[in-house]
Amino acid sequence: MSDAALVERIRAVLGGSDWVGEGYRKVWARLRHEGACAAPRRVLRLMRQHGLLAPSRRGLPPGPRSHEGTVVTDRPDQMWAIDGTGCLTSEGNATIFVLIDHCTGECLGIHAARRGTRFEALEPVRQAVRHVFGGFSKGIVGSELQLRHDHGSQFVSHAFQEEIAFLGIPSSPSFVRSPEGNGCVERFIRTLKEQLLWLRRFDTVAELLEALQDFARRFNESWILQRHRYLTPSQVRQRFLEQERLIA
Repeated sequence: MSDAALVERIRAVLGGSDWVGEGYRKVWARLRHEGACAAPRRVLRLMRQHGLLAPSRRGLPPGPRSHEGTVVTDRPDQMWAIDGTGCLTSEGNATIFVLIDHCTGECLGIHAARRGTRFEALEPVRQAVRHVFGGFSKGIVGSELQLRHDHGSQFVSHAFQEEIAFLGIPSSPSFVRSPEGNGCVERFIRTLKEQLLWLRRFDTVAELLEALQDFARRFNESWILQRHRYLTPSQVRQRFLEQERLIA
């Protein structure tokens, strides 16, 4: 394929994507999914020459890493992570809580409310438990699953800790002032801001919640992850389910 033809394919990939700011690696992966094979360095060169790379800022040189290991698990439902962020609507500030899986990267629960109380923080947990385990009852989890969270007041409250203990999910708090320990959900929140919260205005919290639920569905079905060889979160979970069936 000539450079000119490949540039047109790259423009088509960028124009047809649901996401903004995707780098050359994801463009290269989407081209391969469509049957167009080109070296990653060639894709990078052409995108740079034609001004198709996403703008980025160069940060300061990184200092010593306080977290040297990995928080990504080998299988789904070994570690979930929950965190919160904020969004301004015409009704005022709203708090958003999200829950993701450390292995697949799936968004298993998402919720928004005017007041980010400990009870609102439990809603993504309930969504995730019903989605993965098919119900909601005492000890229903009964597996090696743990819940990673920071030391936010909602997550260390008695009500929150008692409910996850009721479900059979041990608490796994990250180290104080070490956001790397909760890095999987922190990265998801960054994507959520870049792809939705910083691009749209919301009149009501109900409108925000509807957009969040749609975003979670689109993310699980079409966002591709480099660490999983450019599969979507839903495809990653399906692959593990198929492996378990073969073993059984």
